[in-house]
Amino acid sequence: MLFGQKNIARYISAQQQNYILRNDANMYIRLIRNKPQGNAITGRLSVDNEQLTMDTLEPWQYAIPAGCYRLRLTHSPTFGEILPILDGVLGYARQPHNGIRRTGIRIHAGNTIADSRGCILVGSADRDYKTMGRSGEARLLSSRKALNELREYLLNYQKEYPNEEIYIEITEPDAYPLYDVPYERELQNN
Repeated sequence: MLFGQKNIARYISAQQQNYILRNDANMYIRLIRNKPQGNAITGRLSVDNEQLTMDTLEPWQYAIPAGCYRLRLTHSPTFGEILPILDGVLGYARQPHNGIRRTGIRIHAGNTIADSRGCILVGSADRDYKTMGRSGEARLLSSRKALNELREYLLNYQKEYPNEEIYIEITEPDAYPLYDVPYERELQNN
């Protein structure tokens, strides 16, 4: 398998990613990021063809590159519980914190970007403030509940299909545009 050969997601061609996601992966998770809001990136996580969906939050300066990554469930010494971890993410940060580049990117509970140094937080967007808290920072609600739902779903999948892989595809906001701006310009010129 491609990931088993220590290939790194950001170096995998789009054609290879499509092959992995459409043919090899039995569970497919997609994270579609929104445009950054201040220091945060919000998004929507969809598991197994939207069998489970939740909102996400990442600190912009530490967000990992968009790409396709293998996901595993392992024990986290930092959090003391089993959490999803993304494979194939080398130490990466848009702006390294004190010269340190992050590794060990996990999906875990948290309400604001202060709860993450590059990991993906899950929960429900604060709709009353349109995902923005009173202080103007993006935030999540019910994060622990969302994490427990995600972990239970993934653990049940692994019990039922012990030899199968789980992959996550992370896309940037313009990866799947709803409208083609150049096309609109062409219409105006005709």
